[in-house]
Amino acid sequence: MLILGIESSCDETGVALVEAMGSGLPVLRADALHSQIEMHQAYGGVVPELASRDHIRRVLPLTEDVLARSGTRLDQLDVIAYTRGPGLAGALLVGAGVACALGAALGKPVLGVHHLEGHLLSPFLGGDPPQFPFVALLVSGGHTQLMRVDGVGRYQLLGETIDDAAGEAFDKSAKLMGLGYPGGPALARLAEQGDPKAFKLPRPLMHSGDLDFSFAGLKTAVLTQAKKLGAELESRKADLAASTQAAIVEVLVHKSLGALDRSGLQRLVVAGGVGANKALRAALEAGCARRNWRVHYPELHLCTDNGAMIAMAAAMRLAAGVQTGDRSYAFDVKPRWPLAELSRLT
Repeated sequence: MLILGIESSCDETGVALVEAMGSGLPVLRADALHSQIEMHQAYGGVVPELASRDHIRRVLPLTEDVLARSGTRLDQLDVIAYTRGPGLAGALLVGAGVACALGAALGKPVLGVHHLEGHLLSPFLGGDPPQFPFVALLVSGGHTQLMRVDGVGRYQLLGETIDDAAGEAFDKSAKLMGLGYPGGPALARLAEQGDPKAFKLPRPLMHSGDLDFSFAGLKTAVLTQAKKLGAELESRKADLAASTQAAIVEVLVHKSLGALDRSGLQRLVVAGGVGANKALRAALEAGCARRNWRVHYPELHLCTDNGAMIAMAAAMRLAAGVQTGDRSYAFDVKPRWPLAELSRLT
């Protein structure tokens, strides 16, 4: 079964082709991605209208590229999958509209996929796929969540952010330091040159007794420290970046290991853009190794939004029998869509 996946939830247009291989895991045949980072840099963040217009320009050429590189004809596709939510409404509508138009033209079923489920299942595309059940740390954009995952579509929320997510803490702190857009990767690169113990920054909810997160206070602390430094900020920027990253990483690691302890599970999956952070990976690897636990990540190029994770999630949902393709070709999108809702739909 050949499944085309289209991702257009925010500022990356992704298209990929996955082949479901009987009882084995689906295999990625080809993928293509266009990032809008350069376009949005001038504005210091994503402009939704510009994002939607760019998705319109990119999605069909990327689809043609994926089909050509995989040696696949349009009429050979079995299912067209797309990101239904969460995300920017206009951007989501582009992918949904193209997917349903293709499905209707080809007489093939379409399937709307949850963006975060795509991230959650993306490690199954790698060389070290996890096994169910596991705890998942989802750190993608405005989302920071810990989930217990017992199977495809079987998700239990263990903890989540009550204000800013980890990715937002990276981006907003970077902006306060004048690091530009996208801030998170820039802060992480600068942090490699700094002292993570240079500034004493808060670890919000570190000892709250639950598995929830809060990073808004950390952002405020970074702002306060930047103001205190004044003209010194430029020479101490790497130290502030390193200290900020250390605070975020310490909280994420503490809560993730706590989730494994409480659940009795021994396998952690880390997914989403922040999952590419080197310091986070190193700290999680060390923490899990001390307890003989396993930690799994997507391939680095699949940490950010991409079509492969959407096609993969669709393939796994179909294989598990928790969702079937739709041939009505009527579609809607869900800009706000809690992942835990999927468990009530299966």
